Amino acid sequence: MAHSNFSAVDEYGFERHEDFDYESYEHFMSVYLKVLASRAQKWASLLGEGKSVKRTNTVKRYVRKGIPSEHRPSVWMAISEAEQMKEQCPDLYQKILDGPFEKELVDIVKTDLPRTFPDNIYFTKEANHQTHLFNVLIAYAHNNRVVGYCQGLNYIAGLLLLATKSEETSFWLLKALVEKILPDYYTKTMDGLIVDIEVLSELVKSKAPDVHQHVINLGLPWAVITTKWFVCLFAEVLPIETVLRIWDCLFYEGSKILFRVCITLIKTNRASIMACNDFTTLAECFKAIVKNASALHCHEFMQSIFKVPGTLSNSTIIKLRARFAKQRREQQQKEPPR
Repeated sequence: MAHSNFSAVDEYGFERHEDFDYESYEHFMSVYLKVLASRAQKWASLLGEGKSVKRTNTVKRYVRKGIPSEHRPSVWMAISEAEQMKEQCPDLYQKILDGPFEKELVDIVKTDLPRTFPDNIYFTKEANHQTHLFNVLIAYAHNNRVVGYCQGLNYIAGLLLLATKSEETSFWLLKALVEKILPDYYTKTMDGLIVDIEVLSELVKSKAPDVHQHVINLGLPWAVITTKWFVCLFAEVLPIETVLRIWDCLFYEGSKILFRVCITLIKTNRASIMACNDFTTLAECFKAIVKNASALHCHEFMQSIFKVPGTLSNSTIIKLRARFAKQRREQQQKEPPR
């Protein structure tokens, strides 16, 4: 395309790669900007002057249609109950930052800082986001000794910083995600993550049995495909605005949303997946489906995650989690001690 109104860097600081489809993006934004303007008016009316956000059907509907970026920090804090956590210990973040820090934790966190969003202008060595990110991660590592620091948290905390522009808000939202919303994804054994990959496999088996069997036949484990999806909550996987729209719902509705996104990606791209005839092309296909136009068009994509997967109840997920967690415990008991 000879000319574009969009710069080579998006509003969150991510560089657009050489193969970025400006034409498709311009078409999408010409529609989406009108949606954003309409949503902004409705949110302004809902929030009014100093009104707090309550968990109601109206708010749930509004959240599903997208929270305007200027309201995300306060709304995320309210709907995730991070605000309540903060009210119980309002000085916690600053107290932890006052130190002292354990050298081992400092070294581990510092190792991952340069790896976090290397294509984002705010996370270069010259910019100050690496310092903010270090503060959030080191504070959380000292606050939650069971988790400490786990790879993947850097992407989540990094994106929280870009969305909220506040270390303290990012710290509390990270705490809510790890401790309330996601079940044991970031412990040393990652039990919750391993179980949820099994849960997803079972859900795909029931909702897209041909795809499930095809993936098994080609020998590509679901863990290889989806570990990053779950660990990074789609950060560094899907386009940024789509990720933030997913997080809007994740903070309100919990981890069920992750399954809805996974199943939508798989069912929407069924034809491409089924056309793969070996392990390598299938792996490449799963990398491609998270970058295509349907994933970029976040408003349509978010509408589809509540339609494409069909019925998906919390009770179903709870039962499946219990079943696979039991299987995992039994398997571990059979294994000889190391």
